[in-house]
Amino acid sequence: MKKICLLLPNGFEAVEASVFTDVFGWNNLEGDGSTELVTVGTREELKCTWNFTVKPEKLLSQVSVDDFDALALPGGFEFAGFYEDAFSPEVLEFISEFDRQEKFIASICVAALVLGKSGVLKGRRATTYNMNPNRTRQLQLAEMGVDLVADEPIVVDRNIITSYNPSTAFDVAFTLLERLTSKENTNEVKKLMGFKRRIDE
Repeated sequence: MKKICLLLPNGFEAVEASVFTDVFGWNNLEGDGSTELVTVGTREELKCTWNFTVKPEKLLSQVSVDDFDALALPGGFEFAGFYEDAFSPEVLEFISEFDRQEKFIASICVAALVLGKSGVLKGRRATTYNMNPNRTRQLQLAEMGVDLVADEPIVVDRNIITSYNPSTAFDVAFTLLERLTSKENTNEVKKLMGFKRRIDE
Protein backbone atom coordinates (compact mmCIF):
# COMPACT_ATOMS: atom_id res chain seq x y z
CA MET A 1 0.00 0.00 0.00
CA LYS A 2 1.38 3.40 -1.03
CA LYS A 3 0.57 6.15 1.49
CA ILE A 4 0.19 9.77 0.43
CA CYS A 5 0.45 12.68 2.85
CA LEU A 6 -1.90 15.49 1.86
CA LEU A 7 -0.27 18.35 3.76
CA LEU A 8 -2.71 21.15 4.63
CA PRO A 9 -1.37 24.48 5.88
CA ASN A 10 -3.92 26.94 7.21
CA GLY A 11 -5.36 29.07 4.38
CA PHE A 12 -5.04 26.34 1.72
CA GLU A 13 -7.27 26.42 -1.35
CA ALA A 14 -9.86 23.69 -0.92
CA VAL A 15 -10.30 22.83 -4.59
CA GLU A 16 -6.60 22.11 -4.92
CA ALA A 17 -6.69 19.75 -1.95
CA SER A 18 -9.92 18.03 -2.98
CA VAL A 19 -8.54 16.73 -6.27
CA PHE A 20 -6.08 14.57 -4.36
CA THR A 21 -8.77 13.22 -2.03
CA ASP A 22 -11.05 12.46 -5.00
CA VAL A 23 -8.49 10.91 -7.35
CA PHE A 24 -6.96 8.70 -4.66
CA GLY A 25 -10.40 7.93 -3.23
CA TRP A 26 -11.56 6.76 -6.67
CA ASN A 27 -8.39 4.71 -7.00
CA ASN A 28 -9.18 2.93 -3.75
CA LEU A 29 -12.76 2.23 -4.78
CA GLU A 30 -12.54 1.65 -8.53
CA GLY A 31 -8.82 1.52 -9.38
CA ASP A 32 -6.17 -0.90 -8.18
CA GLY A 33 -6.78 -0.06 -4.50
CA SER A 34 -3.07 0.29 -3.81
CA THR A 35 -3.03 3.81 -2.34
CA GLU A 36 -4.11 5.46 0.89
CA LEU A 37 -4.29 9.23 1.38
CA VAL A 38 -3.99 10.80 4.83
CA THR A 39 -4.81 14.46 5.52
CA VAL A 40 -2.15 16.07 7.71
CA GLY A 41 -2.69 19.59 9.02
CA THR A 42 -0.59 22.27 10.60
CA ARG A 43 -3.45 22.92 13.07
CA GLU A 44 -6.26 20.90 14.62
CA GLU A 45 -8.78 23.02 12.70
CA LEU A 46 -7.89 24.67 9.42
CA LYS A 47 -9.63 27.56 7.73
CA CYS A 48 -9.60 27.29 3.95
CA THR A 49 -9.08 30.26 1.66
CA TRP A 50 -12.81 30.65 1.07
CA ASN A 51 -13.97 30.54 4.69
CA PHE A 52 -14.91 27.04 5.69
CA THR A 53 -13.09 24.84 8.16
CA VAL A 54 -11.52 21.41 7.89
CA LYS A 55 -10.31 19.00 10.56
CA PRO A 56 -7.38 16.91 9.31
CA GLU A 57 -6.93 13.29 10.30
CA LYS A 58 -3.47 13.94 11.74
CA LEU A 59 -1.35 16.85 12.85
CA LEU A 60 2.07 17.42 11.35
CA SER A 61 3.60 16.86 14.79
CA GLN A 62 2.07 13.35 14.88
CA VAL A 63 3.57 11.98 11.66
CA SER A 64 6.94 11.19 10.13
CA VAL A 65 8.13 11.25 6.53
CA ASP A 66 8.92 7.56 7.02
CA ASP A 67 5.15 6.94 7.26
CA PHE A 68 4.58 7.97 3.64
CA ASP A 69 5.57 7.29 0.05
CA ALA A 70 4.55 10.67 -1.38
CA LEU A 71 3.62 14.22 -0.43
CA ALA A 72 0.82 16.31 -1.97
CA LEU A 73 0.61 20.05 -1.31
CA PRO A 74 -2.14 22.46 -2.43
CA GLY A 75 -1.57 26.18 -2.76
CA GLY A 76 -3.37 28.95 -0.92
CA PHE A 77 -3.76 32.69 -0.55
CA GLU A 78 -1.64 35.15 1.38
CA PHE A 79 -4.69 37.02 2.75
CA ALA A 80 -5.89 33.74 4.28
CA GLY A 81 -2.59 33.18 6.10
CA PHE A 82 -1.33 30.38 3.85
CA TYR A 83 2.33 31.37 3.90
CA GLU A 84 2.35 31.88 7.65
CA ASP A 85 1.93 28.14 8.13
CA ALA A 86 3.40 26.91 4.85
CA PHE A 87 6.70 28.76 5.40
CA SER A 88 7.08 27.53 8.98
CA PRO A 89 10.34 25.69 9.77
CA GLU A 90 8.40 22.50 10.56
CA VAL A 91 6.72 22.41 7.14
CA LEU A 92 9.89 23.30 5.24
CA GLU A 93 11.91 20.60 7.01
CA PHE A 94 9.15 18.04 6.39
CA ILE A 95 9.29 18.82 2.66
CA SER A 96 13.08 18.70 2.60
CA GLU A 97 13.09 15.25 4.18
CA PHE A 98 10.72 13.92 1.49
CA ASP A 99 13.20 15.08 -1.13
CA ARG A 100 16.20 13.70 0.74
CA GLN A 101 14.47 10.31 0.67
CA GLU A 102 13.68 10.84 -3.04
CA LYS A 103 9.96 10.40 -2.46
CA PHE A 104 7.43 11.98 -4.80
CA ILE A 105 6.30 15.53 -4.07
CA ALA A 106 3.34 17.01 -5.97
CA SER A 107 2.38 20.66 -5.68
CA ILE A 108 -0.27 22.84 -7.30
CA CYS A 109 0.07 26.51 -8.21
CA VAL A 110 1.77 28.65 -5.52
CA ALA A 111 2.60 25.60 -3.41
CA ALA A 112 5.74 25.53 -5.58
CA LEU A 113 6.86 28.64 -3.67
CA VAL A 114 6.79 26.55 -0.50
CA LEU A 115 8.95 23.91 -2.17
CA GLY A 116 11.26 26.67 -3.36
CA LYS A 117 11.48 28.13 0.14
CA SER A 118 12.43 24.68 1.48
CA GLY A 119 15.37 24.53 -0.93
CA VAL A 120 14.34 21.34 -2.75
CA LEU A 121 13.91 23.13 -6.08
CA LYS A 122 17.29 24.83 -6.19
CA GLY A 123 18.81 24.27 -9.63
CA ARG A 124 15.78 22.27 -10.76
CA ARG A 125 13.02 22.91 -13.29
CA ALA A 126 9.67 24.06 -11.88
CA THR A 127 6.76 26.43 -12.38
CA THR A 128 4.17 28.27 -10.30
CA TYR A 129 1.19 30.62 -10.68
CA ASN A 130 1.36 32.27 -14.10
CA MET A 131 -1.49 34.81 -14.14
CA ASN A 132 -0.04 37.56 -11.92
CA PRO A 133 0.69 40.88 -13.61
CA ASN A 134 4.40 40.91 -14.47
CA ARG A 135 4.59 37.19 -13.55
CA THR A 136 5.20 38.13 -9.91
CA ARG A 137 4.95 34.61 -8.46
CA GLN A 138 7.07 33.05 -11.20
CA LEU A 139 9.79 35.65 -10.68
CA GLN A 140 9.69 34.96 -6.93
CA LEU A 141 10.29 31.29 -7.68
CA ALA A 142 13.18 32.10 -10.01
CA GLU A 143 14.77 34.23 -7.27
CA MET A 144 14.85 31.09 -5.10
CA GLY A 145 17.41 29.56 -7.48
CA VAL A 146 14.87 27.61 -9.51
CA ASP A 147 15.16 26.97 -13.26
CA LEU A 148 11.79 28.58 -14.05
CA VAL A 149 9.65 27.02 -16.78
CA ALA A 150 7.11 29.75 -17.48
CA ASP A 151 4.94 28.27 -20.21
CA GLU A 152 4.34 24.61 -19.28
CA PRO A 153 1.21 23.74 -17.23
CA ILE A 154 2.94 20.90 -15.39
CA VAL A 155 6.66 20.45 -14.88
CA VAL A 156 8.16 17.20 -13.60
CA ASP A 157 11.79 17.17 -12.45
CA ARG A 158 12.73 13.76 -11.13
CA ASN A 159 10.54 13.25 -8.03
CA ILE A 160 8.93 16.72 -7.95
CA ILE A 161 5.77 17.84 -9.76
CA THR A 162 4.82 21.54 -9.99
CA SER A 163 2.06 23.33 -11.91
CA TYR A 164 1.11 26.84 -12.92
CA ASN A 165 -2.48 27.45 -11.77
CA PRO A 166 -5.56 25.78 -10.24
CA SER A 167 -6.80 24.55 -13.63
CA THR A 168 -4.00 21.98 -13.57
CA ALA A 169 -5.10 20.43 -10.29
CA PHE A 170 -6.65 17.20 -11.58
CA ASP A 171 -3.74 16.62 -13.96
CA VAL A 172 -1.29 16.98 -11.09
CA ALA A 173 -3.22 14.42 -9.03
CA PHE A 174 -3.39 12.03 -11.98
CA THR A 175 0.34 12.50 -12.63
CA LEU A 176 1.08 11.54 -9.03
CA LEU A 177 -1.26 8.55 -9.25
CA GLU A 178 0.53 7.36 -12.38
CA ARG A 179 3.92 7.63 -10.69
CA LEU A 180 2.68 5.61 -7.72
CA THR A 181 0.72 2.98 -9.68
CA SER A 182 0.78 2.75 -13.49
CA LYS A 183 -0.41 4.51 -16.63
CA GLU A 184 -2.94 1.74 -17.26
CA ASN A 185 -4.46 2.06 -13.80
CA THR A 186 -4.52 5.85 -14.01
CA ASN A 187 -6.27 5.76 -17.40
CA GLU A 188 -8.89 3.44 -15.94
CA VAL A 189 -9.53 5.82 -13.03
CA LYS A 190 -9.71 8.76 -15.47
CA LYS A 191 -12.23 6.90 -17.61
CA LEU A 192 -14.42 6.00 -14.66
CA MET A 193 -14.33 9.60 -13.45
CA GLY A 194 -15.42 10.83 -16.88
CA PHE A 195 -12.15 12.33 -18.09
CA LYS A 196 -11.32 11.70 -21.73
CA ARG A 197 -7.92 10.18 -22.39
CA ARG A 198 -5.48 12.43 -24.17
CA ILE A 199 -4.62 11.48 -27.74
CA ASP A 200 -1.02 10.58 -26.84
CA GLU A 201 -2.25 8.06 -24.26
